[in-house]
Amino acid sequence: MTAIGANSTGLSVTEPNTGASVTLSWAAATEVGNHRAQNEDSFSVGSPVFAVADGMGGHSAGDVASDAVVRRLAELEGPGFATLDGLEAALEKSVDDLRQTLTEDQRGAGTTVTGVALVHEGNELQWAAFNIGDSRVYALINDDFSQVTVDHSVVQQLVDAGQITRDEADYHPHSNVITRAVGISDAPIPDYVSLPVVAGMRIMLCSDGLTKELTDVGIEHFIRTAATAPDAVDDLMKAALANSGRDNVTIVIIDVLGVTQPTPE
Repeated sequence: MTAIGANSTGLSVTEPNTGASVTLSWAAATEVGNHRAQNEDSFSVGSPVFAVADGMGGHSAGDVASDAVVRRLAELEGPGFATLDGLEAALEKSVDDLRQTLTEDQRGAGTTVTGVALVHEGNELQWAAFNIGDSRVYALINDDFSQVTVDHSVVQQLVDAGQITRDEADYHPHSNVITRAVGISDAPIPDYVSLPVVAGMRIMLCSDGLTKELTDVGIEHFIRTAATAPDAVDDLMKAALANSGRDNVTIVIIDVLGVTQPTPE
């Protein structure tokens, strides 16, 4: 388990040339859960990139894989905004790190990764939500709550094909089988979803240890009712562990306190 970064009650990020600025508050936590001996989740929080990685269960170095990814993404922390090229370069470096670090019997280790990056694209500040695997991003924007990312998993493929329902997917025998991960065998290829940067919005990143224990309805309840980012993390974590806590649980909550879009060129 690797935890990079500290909670923040109000950080302002400004781009002097365009006048664009965002003020953020965030909180994060990870727990081993009630049934696991080791925490293979990792996270990194620090503008402009926030990420959660869930080391692949059953491998002897899942924690090494999740650590490698969040450490490279954490190197993007700094003033200003991120770029997709920079994000993808960090993921590629993490794979190079794994090739140099993993022993022969650990070569099958891997990790999911999901997160959001503040980017300036098309003369507009946006969140670029990204994911590889089944860790997720959710967002509450202008009173609309939704799951932003789409899982890379066998059960998601079955849902998309209409062979099972979303509710059935949670109890399917292949519910833990992912179809894309960060590891040494394949290039790390994330999917992206663009989100507006809106004052008052709330974003959640999580490993599947949370979504195994809480339905989307339950998650939405805590996202809507918690007054602050730390409160939301605390409420969600307590609920996940009280329900069963079958897996490692990692949660990151980001609140947008204010935003000024760039001046049109």
